[in-house]
Amino acid sequence: MTPISDKVIVITGAAGGFGQHIARQAAGLGARIVATDIDEAGAIALAEALAADGAAAVGMVGDVTSAASMQAVATAAVSRFGTLDCWVNNAGVMPLAFFSDHEQALEAWSRCIDINIKGVLHGMIAAYEPMMAAGRGHVVNLSSIYGNFPVVGAGVYGASKAAVNFLSESMRVETQGRIKVTTVKPTGVPATGLAQGIVNDAAVVGILGQNAAAYGQLMAGLQTGDTDPAYLDADAIEYAMLAPEQLAEQVVYVLNQPWGVSVGDITVRASGDGFIL
Repeated sequence: MTPISDKVIVITGAAGGFGQHIARQAAGLGARIVATDIDEAGAIALAEALAADGAAAVGMVGDVTSAASMQAVATAAVSRFGTLDCWVNNAGVMPLAFFSDHEQALEAWSRCIDINIKGVLHGMIAAYEPMMAAGRGHVVNLSSIYGNFPVVGAGVYGASKAAVNFLSESMRVETQGRIKVTTVKPTGVPATGLAQGIVNDAAVVGILGQNAAAYGQLMAGLQTGDTDPAYLDADAIEYAMLAPEQLAEQVVYVLNQPWGVSVGDITVRASGDGFIL
């Protein structure tokens, strides 16, 4: 038995990306999973796959932009499993763009605010009542290194992640000794699908700084197959980019702590990545 065994864990954005890996790894350690996503079919398919492997899991639709939808997820978790131990606010989008791109970016920026800020808040308040009633709980919020410092190309996205940092620490202080809160700050993880939301590809320059040219060469080499194998080897110090499952391992690590141990803040990066924040 490990601390995560039998914990009931709600994961938003669970149908793909980080969320799916977190669900699979946590379930493999005995956690009971509530997989929720705007992609209802994807969430249900994940839960069915977990159940086929012997895990206790349920999949359901969940729109993080709706407080009522998140409340419904919390209610369903308690109804199905009798409690709600952990809530992972994983759903997010990354519409990088310069302010000069505002005509093309405005709709994506508005959606970013709805998902990355309001969505996290909705999850936190949905988890609050059942956790406080139980006398303990754990909220994990996915932030980003972009939330550490303002940079060009990420005004709205960075602001949304800075807001996640503020919300997380505020909840930790208010509920200390009853709800643990962890903020997870990944660097770039190219294989998650987040990059599909980028409005202007040049906007990644903000977190690359002096490494932008080298990073561009690395990406070009990946396309042509002309890349030093060390950059893709997790056992090499030059390792240049995390795989989604490696980030998920660290999220599961913070979930798999005794109730009395709280990991408040964790940054996860590849040792050789070019991101400077």
